[in-house]
Amino acid sequence: MSAVESYHSGREDFAALLEESFGKNEALEGTVIKGKVVAIEKDMAIIDVGLKTEGRVALKEFTGPGREEELKVGDEVEVYLDRIENALGEAVISRDKARREESWVKLEKAFEAREKVMGNIFNTVKGGYTVDLDGAVAFLPRSQVDIRPIRDVGPLMGQPQPFEILKMDRRRGNIVVSRRTVLEETRAEARSELVASLEEGQVIDGVVKNITEYGAFVDLGGIDGLLHVTDMAWRRVNHPSEVVTIGQTVKVKIIKINQETHRISLGIKQLLADPWDGIAARYPVGTRLKGRVTNITDYGAFVEVEPGIEGLIHVSEMSWTKKNVHPGKIVSTSQEVDVAILEVDQVKRRISLGLKQTLRNPWEVFAEQHPSGAVVEGEVKNKTEFGLFLGLEGDIDGMIHLSDLDWNRPGEQVIEEYKKGDMLQAVVLDVDVEKERISLGLKQLGGDPFVDAGEFKKGQVVTCEIVDVKDGGLDVKIAGTDMTTFIKRAEIARDRAEQRPERFAAGEKVDARVILFDKKARKIQVSIKALEMAEEKEAMAQYGSADSGASLGDILGAALKKATTEKK
Repeated sequence: MSAVESYHSGREDFAALLEESFGKNEALEGTVIKGKVVAIEKDMAIIDVGLKTEGRVALKEFTGPGREEELKVGDEVEVYLDRIENALGEAVISRDKARREESWVKLEKAFEAREKVMGNIFNTVKGGYTVDLDGAVAFLPRSQVDIRPIRDVGPLMGQPQPFEILKMDRRRGNIVVSRRTVLEETRAEARSELVASLEEGQVIDGVVKNITEYGAFVDLGGIDGLLHVTDMAWRRVNHPSEVVTIGQTVKVKIIKINQETHRISLGIKQLLADPWDGIAARYPVGTRLKGRVTNITDYGAFVEVEPGIEGLIHVSEMSWTKKNVHPGKIVSTSQEVDVAILEVDQVKRRISLGLKQTLRNPWEVFAEQHPSGAVVEGEVKNKTEFGLFLGLEGDIDGMIHLSDLDWNRPGEQVIEEYKKGDMLQAVVLDVDVEKERISLGLKQLGGDPFVDAGEFKKGQVVTCEIVDVKDGGLDVKIAGTDMTTFIKRAEIARDRAEQRPERFAAGEKVDARVILFDKKARKIQVSIKALEMAEEKEAMAQYGSADSGASLGDILGAALKKATTEKK
């Protein structure tokens, strides 16, 4: 081989080696490589990455939230090779990128294995916070910070703590983490252990953590129990704040434990003596005592007769006279009232109380002061189809029935003469205390025409004054009395042709015969027809007989002639 050929061959071999070397070096770009700190100048570290070139990395890249690395000459570090050589002939390297690259690999493995990762909250952003996961930056939504919303995240900043990765997207460089799920899991484990150590019936101390309308949550040392308002005291508690305050240490009894949901029910009153024991002996039926109204409902009022013991005054036992009134219009909350024990049920823990039983029955009082026949006065409170209601003393009512308004006229007609607000006098007819009814009469103020008229016998002839002429007969009044009656069309005359009411006029007087008089039933009936037939019978007896051959006209003519002669 000539010298020229040897020279060209050497150059080709060197070029090939150089190209191979550069090819290998270029393959390292975009990867994490090891380097050695050869010098530290001000805020920069000079690092030899073994490529016959050096690179510069800012010292701040070796520090970060939760870690402080003291870098010194001779330390071996891992850096990310961005480019082998820049315009200054230096390698472009980065510690941050190296750490991020390492972190992404570790985080992806942790995400697949659902393992917790350590990180530091270091900044606040819109909707949440940023977390440094050993170089990789993740987003922590505000709702995932804690189990309960917290106002100040300051104490959590820069503190190494575990997180769970919820979502990863390497292409977009997005990582979403949660601190809440870690706390919930830790809490669940702690709750399980704590619940396992507790027993129903156990008495322990706890701290009141929160108060709601229906009770208080008590911290039992890592797990909360509910102290319901009904288990705070034997007495009625309107709001839990009446018994406990936030931060207060209380002794409670475990009433029930739900092993599946880890819910614990607590009680304070269970540590005290049950006031219902022996209640029937302390409060016999009929006992009168004082109590305080604690609550008012649509159906009655609750009265505390002693601490922890309440009874119900049903609305029907509140007043003798106010039947359809809301209990709140009779008593008020916190009012002290006199009550009577009506019933005690120790098993159902109920006491029935009466308010009206401490007062005299107004119907009894009225009956004592106003016996039958007494005259009373009252205002017309109501007017119905069957009578008038008068308001009487004692806030009670009496009724005047239609039949007791007038002796002669129909009640439906007479009642139209009265209106609400009229003051009337009436006679007490009857008082039924049990049914709470008082019967009054208006017509009884005047004399009874049946009593004043005396006795009438069947067959007696009376003179009647025609009061009204109707299609069906005549309304008449017995002369010399206040009694009225009705003569039916069929009783106006013996002959059918004469049975016409229009033959008569109001004000005329006619004679009639009494055909019915019942003083007890207050009935009297008279008949013109019966009188005519009686006169005819008498005439036949005096002036003729069936076999004399005389006609009825002859007999009546003779009788008339005799009557005329006797009259003259």
